[in-house]
Amino acid sequence: MKKISHSLLLISCIAFGQFFEQNKTFTKEDTLKGSNTQFRNFWDVKKYDLSVEPDFEQKSIKGNNIISFEILKDIKNPIFQIDLQQPMKADKIKCSFPTIGNFKREGDFIFISANTSFKKGEKYTIDVMYSGNPVIAKNAPWDGGWIFKNDEKENPWISVADEGIGASVWLPTKDIWSDEPDSGIVIKIITPKDLVGVGNGRLINQKTENNKNIFTWEVKNPINAYSIIPSIGKYVNFKDSYEGEKGKLDLDYWVLDYNLDKAKKQFQQVKPMLKSFEYWFGPYPFYEDSYKLVESPHLGMEHQSNVAYGNGYQNGYLGRDLSETGVGLQWDFIIIHESGHEWFANSITAKDQADMWIHEAFTNYSEVLFSESYIHKKAGDLYAQGIQNNILNDVPIIGKYGVRNEGSGDMYAKGASMVHTMRQIINDDVKFRHILRGLNKDFYHQTVTTEQVEKYISEKAGFDFSTVFNQYLRTVDVPVLEYSQNGNELKYRYTNVVKNLNLPIRFADEIISPTESWQSLKLKNSNPVWFNKNYYIRYKKVN
Repeated sequence: MKKISHSLLLISCIAFGQFFEQNKTFTKEDTLKGSNTQFRNFWDVKKYDLSVEPDFEQKSIKGNNIISFEILKDIKNPIFQIDLQQPMKADKIKCSFPTIGNFKREGDFIFISANTSFKKGEKYTIDVMYSGNPVIAKNAPWDGGWIFKNDEKENPWISVADEGIGASVWLPTKDIWSDEPDSGIVIKIITPKDLVGVGNGRLINQKTENNKNIFTWEVKNPINAYSIIPSIGKYVNFKDSYEGEKGKLDLDYWVLDYNLDKAKKQFQQVKPMLKSFEYWFGPYPFYEDSYKLVESPHLGMEHQSNVAYGNGYQNGYLGRDLSETGVGLQWDFIIIHESGHEWFANSITAKDQADMWIHEAFTNYSEVLFSESYIHKKAGDLYAQGIQNNILNDVPIIGKYGVRNEGSGDMYAKGASMVHTMRQIINDDVKFRHILRGLNKDFYHQTVTTEQVEKYISEKAGFDFSTVFNQYLRTVDVPVLEYSQNGNELKYRYTNVVKNLNLPIRFADEIISPTESWQSLKLKNSNPVWFNKNYYIRYKKVN
């Protein structure tokens, strides 16, 4: 059982992101990728207007990206940094402002020296024409890069996954999570005439020129760069709608032609998912851009209004239950998990990858909430208890700031277990729901920090969770409640905890607030104590 559990754990921890690098020595290049440096901190991206044309035979792509931005402060002769990872090439760059000479290429970065002074509030554009053979993903979505493969009928099937490695693995962008294009994007996908190009948001134009199809998609809301994804294949489309909290939500499904019947059956889980998540989290965050599932040549990812689906039209995670309780086999993991990211990751986005737990902890917990809504409360609790077995406690959940470093893969199961533990402490599901909905209302379409989220939850809960966050996010130590029972006398204390951990425990009709010193409690009877398994702590009976 331990071997099976650890195998599933590896899947769970690395699903939908990159492999976690824990012992890396960071470089200047990492700082340029992950920090809001002097080359980034004076301009704010407003919109991307881009095109992309893949060549299946050459495994290459070409296109351009017009970056519209606004100046944030008065500044003279600044240097702009555009990110474009090798071996991709910037063929030509046009700027709507004077520059000193041509652009300079240094590794994965392009530097443009302006030859003018800028005033706060002024708006300009940089248009980068690019081409090349991008990094090919060896095992998407866990490693980043493009996918060029054939479907079951030998038709070309193309897409990309780049959350960890960054959108600049193919697209010239300002590739930092804290700066999303406020006014969204327009993406033109150019394909051979017998293929379909699917992008984010809504299809606003489709035409054929020079024996090629041009599909133009528009996103009206802010979008994280790693969510900007073109998918090309022999797609067919079917539609539906959902009457949600903000009215009619358009549901748009793009699947390979031979999977249409399977998709129509499996995607019936979308409406129960939306009902559950709108109840717990608030309205779906992107009504203007619709909700979309797109069959992908990899397992799946949370691409905004363009959720990648590759779970084989089956329940569970590729037919397996990551909780090993049976609960996870009653729904499709990719539909539920990746759609949960529309609220946590796509609407509420961490400013820095070190805080990626904000995406994964709450989204992993959305699986618990959906199980509760879709089945019953006990199923949700059982699922939450089951995923505790997937926690490694290898390194802290929060990574290193400013260098594009993710923390432990425990951000999934341990993060969700932390949220479930806090729910037990709050002990008021009305208040708990208001907190989740409040996060999505007050941080709607924003980038945030761990500090902001911690402070918000404590304030709204009326309970200081700071030591709880320290325990689970910043250490690998699991609290141990040591206890002994002699008749109706219970003695207890915490070990393996941060200083002054404030984590009260409810059991039966009692509530205790353990410290690192022994305390005692007179119980109402002499029955053996049965502690609540919904807390992520360990119980140890001692003499």
